[in-house]
Amino acid sequence: MSHLSLQNVSLAYPEAKAGARSRDILANINLSFTDREFVVVIGRSGSGKTSLLNLVAGFVEATHGRIAIDGQPITGPGSDRAVVFQDDALYPWLNARENICFPLKLRNVPKPIRDARAEELLDLVGLAEAGSRKIWELSGGMRQRVGIARAVASDPKFLLLDEPLGALDALTRSRMQGLLLKVWQASGTGVLLITHSIDEALFLATRVIVLAPSPGRIQADMPLDFGRRYLAGEDAKALRASPEFKAAHESLLALIHEEEEELA
Repeated sequence: MSHLSLQNVSLAYPEAKAGARSRDILANINLSFTDREFVVVIGRSGSGKTSLLNLVAGFVEATHGRIAIDGQPITGPGSDRAVVFQDDALYPWLNARENICFPLKLRNVPKPIRDARAEELLDLVGLAEAGSRKIWELSGGMRQRVGIARAVASDPKFLLLDEPLGALDALTRSRMQGLLLKVWQASGTGVLLITHSIDEALFLATRVIVLAPSPGRIQADMPLDFGRRYLAGEDAKALRASPEFKAAHESLLALIHEEEEELA
């Protein structure tokens, strides 16, 4: 089991104006989770959600504190983490299969092995017949499926998702949520997902982390089991209509409103 931890992590950006004080983005973040968890971070705009993901990805360096995987400090991007953004960022000159194979090709994995891995992942994300299609022939939801498959191809310990479903229509987004849970279950990869959607956070997460803004700090850490219940066979619509889901929705909504009142 792999373990990702943030210990007393803070992030500040210097102001552009000379002599001005630095701007605090995140303050005293303490968070740890394993590769068996699906952690969702939610909070108002400006609470530092994407900055938190960028720290874990190794794209930016913390001002204070320590971020580590299995005790080894994160000093930059690495193959133990894969990132999926809202923009699918696929290579348009490659087809779906070649996009998925690309990270394996960079690691000099033999072509028969990477092709077999691509076919396995295409099947996992429901695109078994679409491997030879060009990226411009795919819908937005299909492109995101390819992007998720590409991220999982190298067997990372943790999958980092920054609003990956934000640009999709409501129906496609709902279907993709179920797909994300199935990919998480099948891959054995821990997930850290950023979202603005309360419904999405509740449905997917084993834990929801609520960030309060100015600077971003952890306000709540809520354990949940709706995603696991879906994977165990419960109906998604029935779960969302259940009293437990509605109560959790109200609790999370109240926390976010509480942030607004504190800020006011």
